[in-house]
Amino acid sequence: MPDNKSLADDKKLISEAEKARKNAYAPYSKFSVGAALLSRSGKVYTGANLENSSFGQTVCAERLALYKAVSAGEKDFKKIAIVAPGTKPVTPCGICRQALFEFSPELEVICANLKGRVKKYTLRELLPYPFKYEKKKTRK
Repeated sequence: MPDNKSLADDKKLISEAEKARKNAYAPYSKFSVGAALLSRSGKVYTGANLENSSFGQTVCAERLALYKAVSAGEKDFKKIAIVAPGTKPVTPCGICRQALFEFSPELEVICANLKGRVKKYTLRELLPYPFKYEKKKTRK
């Protein structure tokens, strides 16, 4: 059972994701998402989805938070909270799952909707068979 501090930390992270969601740029889907990524060092990095009329250039909130964190020197993460509209809390897309796995396979994923419904997963639950690059040894 989670302790009170853990629950308070989760609520704070969800609140940060809700704030980040307000900066989403989603004129096409009208589906604004916010994310807040907690590093092992205790710093929180936020992101919001950014759409583009050339859809391939769209970036998810989770990856934006991750890219901000990594570009600031962080490479180990504890939790991520994702907030989006809908009747059920949404989980990260497959690309985001793989990107997060690169740095923190044991990441806790907290998914929330705008009505306060929360669902928690481990990243390994959401991505049971991740891609892992293994460099082949070359023969001489």
